[in-house]
Amino acid sequence: MQAVTLFGYAFLSNVALAVLPHEPAVIWYGARLGVWPTTLVATVGTVAAGLVDHRVFVPVIRRFRDASLRTPFGPSADRLFRRFPFATIALSGLTPLPFFPFKALAFTTGYPLGRYLAAVAARSVPRYALLAWLGVVVRLPTWLIAALFVLLLIPSVRMLPWLRPSAS
Repeated sequence: MQAVTLFGYAFLSNVALAVLPHEPAVIWYGARLGVWPTTLVATVGTVAAGLVDHRVFVPVIRRFRDASLRTPFGPSADRLFRRFPFATIALSGLTPLPFFPFKALAFTTGYPLGRYLAAVAARSVPRYALLAWLGVVVRLPTWLIAALFVLLLIPSVRMLPWLRPSAS
């Protein structure tokens, strides 16, 4: 049952427009399920989210592609991504940078679904293995993981336009 819950959470926290942080959940489940079961289940949930994102958002994002290329960094980011798409996606998991710009580049450049999902898996496995290992080795108390969840959630929620204070 815990694996099913982790899969669902990994899916919900990685689908486009999600604001839920996945790191605390992977740390928590790492201590309970072990490193490799946690890594594999979280990766499968993330890849499932990537499949949904690709199928739903590629047509929408492609409509706005021309507008994004007129921004100062649009053409150079597009060009760089096209040279090393798999490596860019896979290596993004080793950085603290948010994933959505890389996801958007994959969608706007027409990166094929199969390669995109393989790159998402390659990105997720080392990241989740490290987080799950941290959960096994450190054994953080649940209250501390909950506090980490809230701390990571605050910036995400503040980005939501309907929760920002309006300028009067």
